[in-house]
Amino acid sequence: MRPSEMSVTVATARAAAEPPQSAECRKISQVLARVGEKWSVLIIIMLADGPRRFSDLKRAIGGISQRMLTLCLRGLERDGLVKRTVFPVVPPRVEYELTALGQSLREPVSQLASWARRHLAELDCARAEFDRREQRDPDGPPGRPERAAAGRLASASGTRGR
Repeated sequence: MRPSEMSVTVATARAAAEPPQSAECRKISQVLARVGEKWSVLIIIMLADGPRRFSDLKRAIGGISQRMLTLCLRGLERDGLVKRTVFPVVPPRVEYELTALGQSLREPVSQLASWARRHLAELDCARAEFDRREQRDPDGPPGRPERAAAGRLASASGTRGR
């Protein structure tokens, strides 16, 4: 291997091992925000089996408002994860389906949902324990100085409990 080829290989290996630069981090954060958003995950799961109409999605996803479903579908469409098809009939019929890119999310999203189902009891126990600790000592343990300091400040200013 020539020295110039070696330096390219070393530089490539080093670039792969380095943390992403700030512009790349922002882009990755945007993708994770879209894909990790609770409604988006549910929409992807609902569309995993094939195209669905808006009203079917709204009925199947309990608690989502019409506006939020519209915003999420538009965001997923903008990111190339969902395809919107308008059929030229009266009244107009619109269907949403995962694109090939969206289909590639099926497995990781399904694994995440499976993980959540498997660990619901553990998560509930951890939350209950945390809430019990918080009720006993709202200023927090000694290991959490920021909360203790905040409690002392509120106490000194007379604002605690208001």
